[in-house]
Parts: sequence; structure tokens; C-alpha cells
Amino acid sequence: MTNDPFHLQEAASQQKESGKRMMLGVVCAVALTAILLAGYAFMRKRHAQQQAQLIAAAATPIPDTGPKGPPLVHVMIDEPTLEKGTTVIGGSVKNISDRELTGLSVALELRRRKDGTTESTLVSVKPGQLQPQQEGQYSLRVPSQNYGSIRFVGMKADPQSALIAYSSSPGKKRPLEKIEPRTVIVKPSGKKGEFINTPDNPVRVP
Repeated sequence: MTNDPFHLQEAASQQKESGKRMMLGVVCAVALTAILLAGYAFMRKRHAQQQAQLIAAAATPIPDTGPKGPPLVHVMIDEPTLEKGTTVIGGSVKNISDRELTGLSVALELRRRKDGTTESTLVSVKPGQLQPQQEGQYSLRVPSQNYGSIRFVGMKADPQSALIAYSSSPGKKRPLEKIEPRTVIVKPSGKKGEFINTPDNPVRVP
């Protein structure tokens, strides 16, 4: 061991430099974590906003410009759901008239994300014939990345798929998102008494 002032000063300088590097590493790690958390929060917020737009658009029918008079059907509009990149919109239709209704279909307006243009589509109600007080179901699946909103427009029925008077109300609420737990399995070392997942014997975690 030496008491040479030069060596002591050099050792102190190296220790100080090492401390700076360690501190810089900690700061970088904290900053990276903050960036990742901020990005995750932004994506969650954006997803929530898009979902809220879909729900608001689907649950707000366009003012009825079709036939006036007593409604023949009552439409329940469920909140849209997302399933693996697909937007699902659906609900139920009840025949509240005193006669049989056939060829019922739900008219929807879809708005594209790319250019904001709209297109119309008809979704058949099943079963195709509804007796008084009988209910049917309708459902439509579209790619989420293609359409920014889906809006209920009206109801059509035979003959010749004519517009009919209707009433509407919100249907089922969107179920809460479930976060599936992930199980990590680490295979034990083949050598007795040997620790696993150490710097000298790393084990890859799937």
C-alpha cells in the first residue's frame, strides 16, 4: 500500500468519475422510465378518446327524416366494443307494433379515418320476421383502423326496404377491460446447488 499523494489523488479522481457515471446511469434510467410511462399514458388516453367518440357517435342517432307517426320498432344500441383490432357494434330491435314485420335492417353510417368520407351500410336483424313484442338482434364488425365512427341512421323493413318510424335508447354498456395476468416460468438449472438467473448463468425469461 502506498501513501504517494499522486496515487491517492488519482484514485480519488477515478472514484469520483465512477460516481458520476453511476449517477448519470441512474438519471438516464429514470428518464427512460418516465418516457415509457408517459408514452403508455398517452396511448391509453388516445384509446379512451377514440372509444368515447365511437360510443357518442353510435348512441346519438341522426335526426329521423323518415316516416312520422307511431314507432313500429324500438331499437336498443349497445356501446361499441373492441376485439383484436375490430370494432363491434350491435344491439336489439323489438317489434312494438300490432303486426308482423319482415325484412328488418339497421341503417348505419360509417366514417373513414383516412379522409373523413362516409359510407352507408345495412345490417340485417335476425330473425328475419318479428311478431308483435318479439325481439331480434343485429351486429356489425369493421376494422378499427379503417373507421373512426359508426352512427345509427334509421330502420328499414319490407316492402322494398322502406324506412319506418322507430324509437331508440342506449343498450348494453361496454364491459370493463380485463388485464390478463402473465405467468413467467423459469426453468431450474440442471446442476444441483447452482443458483439460476445469475450474471454468470443467465436464464432467458419468455
